[in-house]
Amino acid sequence: MVAADKGTATFSDIANGIAADYDFWLDDAFASGGSAGYDHKVMGITARGAWGSVTRHFREMGRDIQNEDFTCVGIGDMSGDVFGNAMLLSPHTKLIGAFNHLHIFIDPNPDRERNLAERKRLFEMSRSSWADYNAKLISTGGGVFERRAKSIKITPEMRDALGLDGKSTLTPNELIRALLCAPVDLLWFGGIGTYVKSSNESHADVGDRLSDSVRIDGHELRCKVIGEGANLGITQLGRIEFALAGGRLNADFINNSAGVASSDHEVNIKILLGEVIEKGEFSRKQRDRLLVQMTNELAEHVLMDNYRQSMALTHAEAQSATLIDEAARFMRSLERAGVLDRQVEFLPDEETIAERQTAGKGLTRPELSVLLAYSKMALYERLLETDVPDDPYLVHDVGLYFPKPLRTRFAAFVPHHRLRREITTTYVTNSLINRAGPTFVAETAERTGASDGDITKAYLITRQVFTLPRL
Repeated sequence: MVAADKGTATFSDIANGIAADYDFWLDDAFASGGSAGYDHKVMGITARGAWGSVTRHFREMGRDIQNEDFTCVGIGDMSGDVFGNAMLLSPHTKLIGAFNHLHIFIDPNPDRERNLAERKRLFEMSRSSWADYNAKLISTGGGVFERRAKSIKITPEMRDALGLDGKSTLTPNELIRALLCAPVDLLWFGGIGTYVKSSNESHADVGDRLSDSVRIDGHELRCKVIGEGANLGITQLGRIEFALAGGRLNADFINNSAGVASSDHEVNIKILLGEVIEKGEFSRKQRDRLLVQMTNELAEHVLMDNYRQSMALTHAEAQSATLIDEAARFMRSLERAGVLDRQVEFLPDEETIAERQTAGKGLTRPELSVLLAYSKMALYERLLETDVPDDPYLVHDVGLYFPKPLRTRFAAFVPHHRLRREITTTYVTNSLINRAGPTFVAETAERTGASDGDITKAYLITRQVFTLPRL
């Protein structure tokens, strides 16, 4: 059970209390993020993981947003985990607009240094809203407006910042749509709601009636990069439409996976330390102190996973046009195995693939995100049935999954972890596919007749013989 946000930590404690009452072996590892777990908002882990994907998109455009100014529009407010943390991650963020369920914030020409300090103040304030923003710090022509207002006066500065026509007033919903369509560098999703669909989808297809009045189509977006720190900000078909038009984005489950990975690590660390406590070599209080001490290293592990996953998508995208045949064969094999339904996952059918080939195009990043996920799930299931997870020489570096204090102080417990095979298989699967790509195993098996287990062994041996990790 995962309930890692600060607001849901109480539920984790209740669930863990029930697990303890029933003497369930997971004890307080049953629900992550409780009072003795990792607080994702304090760590900022979900936002930091998604931000890594965003910085990669810009870096591939030749821009460094940690050291160069860039414009941004966002969904959310500074009291929110994903929005609030993200808007503090770069000192060069020029937030020209944002909205949540209550307010619309517009700052046409922000003073980034003063505004960063103000955003930090709101982030640290309990349950803040855009109404708490110091109006004196907002540039000329901007302001904070209520979404229940009948109309909002549009200033010349707002028109310039948002690329609007000559209208003098807009309704709040029209202004939100203008924010979503603004010609900015980054559109950041950090709040609840689905705000972008494809032009071929109806609002009913989306299934989020509360956002119907403000939702736009993917081809209307004028931003350069989209970061989905929150879930379901855009439909998959909306992502594909934006990507085909030259926009840069992944899928939500790629961007915000750091939060889930953090919970995975927490649970597996607690399981290991639970076994140490059972042996009488450690106390619960000592464990809780150690969890706190390992926070930064755990975050580094999780963020590196995110980094490599977005790297894998970059490599796959770079070869997508030339390897579209491989991708098509891989999808067919998954369909034959009953694992994949292309229609459900919005992956291209045979006719669309033929059209892309003729146009010299491959799969988009959102489509490759889905393919990457399926390749990992498929390989994981098959490797669990082999002896790969049980070979201590081949998988000797799996211990790196755990922070250093566990590898050194409790190294003897790692090989006996109750989920050792699952952890090992996950580690190996991520290592291989993040570096070799989603279709590598399937293509190698087709060319050589080798099994997935043998291909994985060959990969692991090659990494060790040629000391590839050091390179």
